[in-house]
Amino acid sequence: MKSWLFHVLTTAAVSAAAVPLSLSAQSFLPEKLTTEYKSAPIGIAASQPRMSWQIKSSGRDFLQSAYEVRTGANAAALAKGKEISWQSGRINSGVSLHIPYGGGPLASRQRVFWQVRVFDKNGKASPWSEVASWEMGLLQPADWQAQWIGRSSDTTGKPGPSPLFRKGFRLSKPVQSARLYVTAHGLYEAHINGKRVGDDHLTPGWTAYDKRLQYQVYDITPMLRNGDNAIGATLGDGWYRGNLVFFNQRNTYGKTAALLLQAEITYRDGSKETIATDGSWKSVDSGPVRYSDIYNGETVDARMEMNGWAAPGFNDASWEKVAVLPLTKDNLVAQEGPGVKQHERLKPVKFITTPEGDAVVDFGQNMVGWVELKVKGNAGDTVTLHHAEVLDKAGNFYTANLRAAKQENKFVLNGRGTETLAPRFTFQGFRYIRVKGLRQPLDTSMFTGVAVYSDMGETGSFSCSHPLINQLQKNIQWGQKGNFVDVPTDCPQRDERLGWTGDAQVFFNTAAYNMNVTGFFTKWMKDVAADQRTNGDIPVVIPDVKSIPSPGSAGWGDVVTIIPWNFYQNYGDRRMLEVQYESMRKWVDYITAQSKSELWNHGPHFGDWLFYSAPHDNDGRSAITDKYLIAQAFYIHSTQNVINAAKVLGKNADVAKYEELINRIKAAFIREYVTPNGRMVSSTQTAYVLALNFDILPEAQRASAAKRLADNIGSYGNHLTTGFLGTPYLCHVLTRFGYTDVAYKLLVQESYPSWLYPVKMGATTIWERWDGIKPDGTFQDVGMNSFNHYAYGAIGDWMYKTVTGIQPDPASPGYKQFRIQPRPGGGLTHASAEYKSLYGTIASKWKLDGGRLKLEVTVPANTTAKIVLPGAAGASVTESGKPVQLSAEGKDASLQVGSGNYAFEYAFGK
Repeated sequence: MKSWLFHVLTTAAVSAAAVPLSLSAQSFLPEKLTTEYKSAPIGIAASQPRMSWQIKSSGRDFLQSAYEVRTGANAAALAKGKEISWQSGRINSGVSLHIPYGGGPLASRQRVFWQVRVFDKNGKASPWSEVASWEMGLLQPADWQAQWIGRSSDTTGKPGPSPLFRKGFRLSKPVQSARLYVTAHGLYEAHINGKRVGDDHLTPGWTAYDKRLQYQVYDITPMLRNGDNAIGATLGDGWYRGNLVFFNQRNTYGKTAALLLQAEITYRDGSKETIATDGSWKSVDSGPVRYSDIYNGETVDARMEMNGWAAPGFNDASWEKVAVLPLTKDNLVAQEGPGVKQHERLKPVKFITTPEGDAVVDFGQNMVGWVELKVKGNAGDTVTLHHAEVLDKAGNFYTANLRAAKQENKFVLNGRGTETLAPRFTFQGFRYIRVKGLRQPLDTSMFTGVAVYSDMGETGSFSCSHPLINQLQKNIQWGQKGNFVDVPTDCPQRDERLGWTGDAQVFFNTAAYNMNVTGFFTKWMKDVAADQRTNGDIPVVIPDVKSIPSPGSAGWGDVVTIIPWNFYQNYGDRRMLEVQYESMRKWVDYITAQSKSELWNHGPHFGDWLFYSAPHDNDGRSAITDKYLIAQAFYIHSTQNVINAAKVLGKNADVAKYEELINRIKAAFIREYVTPNGRMVSSTQTAYVLALNFDILPEAQRASAAKRLADNIGSYGNHLTTGFLGTPYLCHVLTRFGYTDVAYKLLVQESYPSWLYPVKMGATTIWERWDGIKPDGTFQDVGMNSFNHYAYGAIGDWMYKTVTGIQPDPASPGYKQFRIQPRPGGGLTHASAEYKSLYGTIASKWKLDGGRLKLEVTVPANTTAKIVLPGAAGASVTESGKPVQLSAEGKDASLQVGSGNYAFEYAFGK
């Protein structure tokens, strides 16, 4: 394909030989239409759903100058420009994200079809896009005709079998469309005519149940048939009443499993019918799932399968009538986040007989989900699977770090040929399984590891010339997958798996590069706000299930300001700030109320959790950072985030209020924690990192503080000593103040403590501790030693932003304008990354070859980028083989470009 020459937008000038592509020769079309981040969603609740699109364009330098949206109730008519219910008219705007619907009020169940066309900067219109759609959910409690049902005997909250519910019904007319609305107290699987509904798992997910209980909506039109039909559901204990938190605590939200379900059927003649849970349903607790628990696993007795129990014609005469339960519907909310689904399917890489004689299967990857078992045996044979992350130093199966979580799945065979068995209402964190009770020799065909996590979709990829860093990136991605199971958990294997707020906020930016976390965090942040205490305090875990409430902790409670602001920066989503603003403000006001003399210097704080601590403290080398210094730093940071949000939202009075506050609390920080010559009272890496990253120190002291930070790292032999709160910002601060070389030394460091030490020790996910496995092969503290704990994976943010240089522009959120500024170093000879932004794919790929740097960049349509070429000041730079003029920026050089693919080359490092 011909290499098109580009048109420079601002500071750069192309050589005289370059001829910009004529826009009249370009073709362009809006595509990949989404509503509220989803493609053709059903069951949404936003009163003004927002529409977004990308633009496919030939050539370079495409910018949208205007758009026009139209909606209708009939897809075919709308495509012909007929029966239009709302039309925006031509809107002169380059924005193609989060365009709010401007038509009349939307009703429950209403389906809206829409199209968009865009205009280039010469006023030429594209064709209308393909027709997209969204469908509203049930917006009022009164929309639910269904009644909550359960079993009258199910009131103790004790572990027991999973109950089955069913109802038969008859359809006498052809069906036009049908929807199933369903939720539960506990977890559910729904079935129609013997087939499972949807491919989501662990529904309805985990929220602050007493305030927000999600329901799901499914299109069940193809599942129904004329004549007799049947609908059924199975319930599991799940987070609602199963073991949760620590020490086998149960019944956190209630003791009784319950089902709420209604199927709404529209016939071709326009008439409607609803099949809903009520007193006419029947139930039994003699199904195959004899026990299910998030932590402890599941027992499935295949002998108790009732073939056809959710199909028409099944004899349920012996089943009991259900109890109608007086439960509220006022807390029901439409699902906003992605469903939890099955993803990768892994086969065993090795079979092991341990020194203790156990039969162990190694899947080669620490993962989260379950093992699907395919076996033959006699009726009554019991196959038991235990799950573990690691083997011990001797090579034996190691489960002590799981604490009270059994992670045990039992399968009782029915003896009828080859059986395929898997759990339904649990998940495990594991690389290894121990197998007991099999009559056959172990074979790869018998075991499949099924990875299960929220269906976010991968958006980022990163690779480079260093194999250990590539493995680090894989570890970060797998850690995110395994801990993003509807909520951002701290770990997925032991008796915890809680939504720790500190872990989530430190990892958010990395998470947003790797996967599309828009819906995931939109949902979870609403739970943060829902569980915020009346005084503004934020619990340390969300949903808030800690049995003993404790005051908020610095760096943990600050999730309430950090994620909304970073979400806005990454996705340009102003509504996130609108929805979360009061919660943000209340947190800062809470800290202010707790503070004395402008200092947040009391209360329990986790501090720089799991920082490096030397085995012996005789030389004062343990990197202990004053917890109240950290608290004051995050107080300042959250206040700045509130100021930022208030500016975006036009809350000028709050801007003035919190700017006055931040000046006072910065001054208090300086008085309390900084000496007159700029030395921190806690002279640790984390202390300098936080003071510099949050712009607390006066300008005159920042350079010397950065040097102290670099010197401190050098004094530890180019090792980091930071914990959960200092680590995410460490390399960013070093790069910002001219010490990228030091940041690279930390990145490529292979000995403890470092990011690559666990990789060298065989890790396939991120560890909770820098030395979860010690150099001698023994383990760290058994009480808290997860091998899948994503917080330290926050280095991924720096890898994308600095190694390959893909950076959002704070002045233009959502990557409408962005920066490509790679900084080669660390002995790397090449690196590349892609990021699927909401506007399209951004790519940066560089290679050092014979003293020359080759950089390839992709800029998606309707965006612009500032490209900063490292060390290019004064160099002769070509783009696609043609000379190009640049603007000098110190030792670097830059130019502004529009959309397209670019290839730069120049002499580097001389």
